[in-house]
Amino acid sequence: MTIEFEAEAAQETAWDLVRMLHQGAAAADFADQLAQVELLPESNPAKSGLVELVRMAMALRNRLDLSQQRESGMMAVIESARDLSSRLHVKELLGAIVSRARNMLGAQLAWLSAYDTGLAAFHVLAADGALVRSTGEMVAGRDLGIVSVVVRTRLPFTTPDYLNDTRFPHDPALDASFREEGIAAVVGVPLLWEDEVIGLLFVADRYHRTHTAQNISVLSTLATHAAVAIKNALAFEQAGAALASAEAARAELERHTAKVQAAAEAHEQMTSLLAQGASLGKLCELIARLMQGSVLVLDDGDQVIGRGTAPGYADSAAERYEAHGSHSGVLVKALRGSREIGRSVAAYDIDGESCRASAVIAGDGVLGSVLLFRRGELDEMAVRTFERSTSIVGIVLLSRERMEATRSRDQSALLRALASPRQDDLVILCERAGRFGLELSQPCSLILVEMGDPQAAQESRRLRAANLLPNTVFDEMEGVLTILCATTQAEDVRRTVAGLASANLGADYRGVVSRPLAGPADIPAAHLTLRRALPVLGRLGVRGRIVGQNELALYSTLFETHDRASLAAFLDTTIGALTAHDQKRGSELATTLLSYFDSNQNARAAAERLGIHVNTMRQRLATVEDLIGHWGNATRALEIHIALRLWSLGRDLHEGT
Repeated sequence: MTIEFEAEAAQETAWDLVRMLHQGAAAADFADQLAQVELLPESNPAKSGLVELVRMAMALRNRLDLSQQRESGMMAVIESARDLSSRLHVKELLGAIVSRARNMLGAQLAWLSAYDTGLAAFHVLAADGALVRSTGEMVAGRDLGIVSVVVRTRLPFTTPDYLNDTRFPHDPALDASFREEGIAAVVGVPLLWEDEVIGLLFVADRYHRTHTAQNISVLSTLATHAAVAIKNALAFEQAGAALASAEAARAELERHTAKVQAAAEAHEQMTSLLAQGASLGKLCELIARLMQGSVLVLDDGDQVIGRGTAPGYADSAAERYEAHGSHSGVLVKALRGSREIGRSVAAYDIDGESCRASAVIAGDGVLGSVLLFRRGELDEMAVRTFERSTSIVGIVLLSRERMEATRSRDQSALLRALASPRQDDLVILCERAGRFGLELSQPCSLILVEMGDPQAAQESRRLRAANLLPNTVFDEMEGVLTILCATTQAEDVRRTVAGLASANLGADYRGVVSRPLAGPADIPAAHLTLRRALPVLGRLGVRGRIVGQNELALYSTLFETHDRASLAAFLDTTIGALTAHDQKRGSELATTLLSYFDSNQNARAAAERLGIHVNTMRQRLATVEDLIGHWGNATRALEIHIALRLWSLGRDLHEGT
């Protein structure tokens, strides 16, 4: 009976063990079962067999547990490989690696370091679970800390107590970071690529911990997958960067091609316009539209001879340009640089608008310059387009210069032939004048303006370039600008020339207009008379005026051989007391006496001319007689009258200046 009971007990224990293995009971449950079996009396013959049976079950349970752990580890590795292979963004990938490592080993924190050639050390690229900011910024040299061991051996390394481990040289800065974070146990495994350590993967805990070989193996497998994933991600990023670079290069090539095409079209438009014989103004308008700004073309004297503005481009500094303005200095410097290098040069900026200057060169000479006013930067292709436009302008200016030179030679020859005492066939001369729009069969006038040899030539070129004197014949003759025009337009010509001379020379000029000339035969004598009158104006100190011949006729005859000092002595001797009294007292005795003489010595008529009472006139005449004596003698009266007229002319001209 006892034997049967013991057999049943052994069988029941065996079933319990099988059931526990099936249900995956904990190790503690098997330990309790072993304890119960060991409590059986030694006399029980089944005791030793039951103890062995329980221990076998416990061993089987451990093998099953280890197998499950391995399976779990492999599944985790497979999932990690699948997860990592789906990530191609490096930063996101690194974060996934450290997070996966931390979770797989149940660690408190993890980080991944890579070698930085600039630092010559490994620095942290990604961290998970760190509490202190410095942990994510750790840097470890190749010969310090766990890094030194892993890099040297290319094998994993683990320590349960990093700060007190003496198997590797310590880095004080790294130890300080570990101490601040509270790190104790650390496992480090290499990320290998073709036997090269490209990084290190670490997991750590803030307590002493010993990792199993299984954990380290799983972590090493993850590191291997991570190395492949990182290389793939880097390769993908490089491919993406290469693709982006290729796309950018393609886009840049397209932009460059478009700019080249636009430049070619612009050059074609300018060339076509040039071939059509378009004016300088039309060409300037085209250039301004192409460059989206304002354009000025200047002659060799910096005067504007052409301009153009793009539609909608308003308030440009080009509209306020002055030949001798505040920016003339920098402009001269820029044009000098442009001539030296043969290209355009940035001159100056005004309120966000830049001025670019380009000299127009023909051979060894300078025809002028082109100024471009524009807001915004110009790329190299646009600069080249502007410089090509300058070349087109140069062709126009050169053509104009040749035409003007021919026209100038023709006009100069005609003018000299007409002014010569030995005139050629007048019929032929009249025909030649008619080609310039001047009809010598009608009354004409001669205008001479003295301004110096180079200035007269320059003003002549400017008048011709701007076509300011149509239907006239003019040129520089021995430093004097000489103009022959119809008498009906003489006053307009006088105003035009005076305005241009004042703008460019200030008051450094003087001139005279002849009386109407009945025909070309009168021109030589009139020219000689006006040439004799110019020095008289100089002796009178006249500047900045063009006067009529009638005002100078008498004085030219009387005083053309006298200098200014002689004229002053004559005036002082004749009416000096009178003018001195007027200057001192503020009176008008000289004017009163001149009006009296001009009124045929009629006191009442002179008073009406001056707007004063006749008694006032007589009182003034009495005072005049006290100052300069009696003028009853005809010779004495003529002398005083001439002096007064000369004084009046000089006063009016000086007031005009």
